[in-house]
Amino acid sequence: MAKRKMPQGLPVAERVRGVVRRVGAAALFSACDIAEGELIAQGDLVIRYGITYLGKPHLSIVPELVAADYGELLSGEHAWGFLMRSGHLYPRADVFGWRNDGEDDMIALKLLDFDYPYDVFAYHQVEARQPCAKLAAMIAPDPSAFPERLLKHLPRYESFSQWRAHV
Repeated sequence: MAKRKMPQGLPVAERVRGVVRRVGAAALFSACDIAEGELIAQGDLVIRYGITYLGKPHLSIVPELVAADYGELLSGEHAWGFLMRSGHLYPRADVFGWRNDGEDDMIALKLLDFDYPYDVFAYHQVEARQPCAKLAAMIAPDPSAFPERLLKHLPRYESFSQWRAHV
């Protein structure tokens, strides 16, 4: 019997161009520099998404690989699609990836909270395991230049003053 090759773990990663600044306790991503707060990163960035742990919203995992309880191994967009569409049907499946602190982890799907807002992380480069920031909001008058998944998981404001009025 032929041995099955283990797929390479691959987290969903979207490349964007912009600026990340810390304003108070919030890290804001903007299409253009808002010139407020402390500069964290600018230029080409990598965005990844963390699914929070059930009952522990301060922890999340960036999925790299999913081992379905029926034996299939999924990575990248296939893993993300499985988690979003049918993960609830396979509570014993395992997610391998790294936590928001950069450490490797493995957790059963039934211990993840798919109803809690996902963490949105910015990284300096695709090889990085430790995010440079957990994003709180996006400042972008024109959302058309950004990936749909980013717009779904990160609150967007037309301007910095609109964000400031909201917080």
